[in-house]
Amino acid sequence: MGKISDALTKGNVDELKEVVQQALDNDAVPADLLNKGLLPGMEAVGQKWKNGEMFMPEVLRCAKAMSGAMDILRPRLAKEDLGSAGKMVIGTVSGDLHDIGKDLAAMMFEGAGYEVVNIGIDQPNEKFVEAAKEHKPTLLGMSALLTTTMPRMGEVINSLKEAGIRDQMAVIIGGAPVTQEFAEEIGADIYAPNAGSAVDLAREYFESKA
Repeated sequence: MGKISDALTKGNVDELKEVVQQALDNDAVPADLLNKGLLPGMEAVGQKWKNGEMFMPEVLRCAKAMSGAMDILRPRLAKEDLGSAGKMVIGTVSGDLHDIGKDLAAMMFEGAGYEVVNIGIDQPNEKFVEAAKEHKPTLLGMSALLTTTMPRMGEVINSLKEAGIRDQMAVIIGGAPVTQEFAEEIGADIYAPNAGSAVDLAREYFESKA
């Protein structure tokens, strides 16, 4: 497990895939590789980023390594029907083509045990509603990097209300121009100043509601 966490925190994509595959070939329990190796490793990455000990290129490399490892593990985990920390739908709002922050947040949530449905960039309001109806997430995430596209977040929340499903999920928003005040103004549940803090903030939110 130490080798897995170490390879992940160093962002060694090929080494991590190799170590995970070797562990599976030696009859390791897939859930153990996730819960005792990958998740602690990704948590350490998030903490280092928040503390300023890691920079964006390094975090993206670690996220890529996590993604490669999950590609190997996911089929085995599905067979075991392990459930997850929750389900998340995430996307960038209509008119906005930025994806790095959104993809990084998606990786962080997947690394925390969420089943993540990433619907991509430039997504109109109805696509968020369709994805929410189809996947029934516990968490819906929206990203915007432009002040001109920020209002779309409020429109999506209104569309969820009109569809009668707003109360079925928590809404988390983020992006460079987004603020706590804006989140409160449009009725979002959680504001994340960056992808590194998003998982902790979501966890705190759900714990406060438990």
